[in-house]
Amino acid sequence: MTATIRRVPVPTETTAGGETNAYLAGSVLVDPAARTHALDAAVAERRVDHVAITHAHPDHVGAVAGYAAETGATVWARRGREARFEAATGRPPDRTFAEGDRVGDLTVLDTPGHAPDHVAFETDAGVLSGDLAVATGSVAVAAPEGDVRAYLVALRRLIARDPPRLYPGHGPVIDEPRAVIHRLYAHRLDRERLVERAVDDGAASVDAVVDAAYDRDLGDLRDLAAATVRAHLNKLAVEGRVRFDPETGRIGLA
Repeated sequence: MTATIRRVPVPTETTAGGETNAYLAGSVLVDPAARTHALDAAVAERRVDHVAITHAHPDHVGAVAGYAAETGATVWARRGREARFEAATGRPPDRTFAEGDRVGDLTVLDTPGHAPDHVAFETDAGVLSGDLAVATGSVAVAAPEGDVRAYLVALRRLIARDPPRLYPGHGPVIDEPRAVIHRLYAHRLDRERLVERAVDDGAASVDAVVDAAYDRDLGDLRDLAAATVRAHLNKLAVEGRVRFDPETGRIGLA
């Protein structure tokens, strides 16, 4: 059975365009970031049996407890991440899921990388992909939570599923998933090459790598860029391509 999917953008404090998409997919409410009149109306128009989130970042979870109380829905969290879920939402989950489990008409896909608890939800109509993909721009994969290796694996898994469309956590529905996923994958590899080249050229601190790897004035985004560089350095260090101590920030050639 194909779940009917409705996207409701919710204003949030996020660098990803200032809105988070809540979705009503069949009987499941996904990523209710905040209470709004629009989302209240959408919830009132259909039966909501389940509430779930793609991950427990603050801009995805703000109204989980409120809508669960109002609808009597079962609240779900990623198994093994219950404490993280409760800290973010203010309430414990009723049930937990793992890869391959069903929540209503949705099938759970493990897609860590942007966040350690990140999942996507697959339907016949497409994949509710959370912060795995965006139609334009790129996805933050930032230390200490971001894991570039895991993120690239998640993108490859999504390509293998070949969904007809993606329903992302931010921005419009993605009608050409393969092109977007390939673009995001290439962007991560391009950033990785710039980070590795900076180290090869003698950059010995995260700030120095940021200066070399980004060709623009970052302004308020510099801290995010530094966290992204750290995530890339972690990957390169695991692969033996650079030396990086995340505690001290020391960087060197492998």
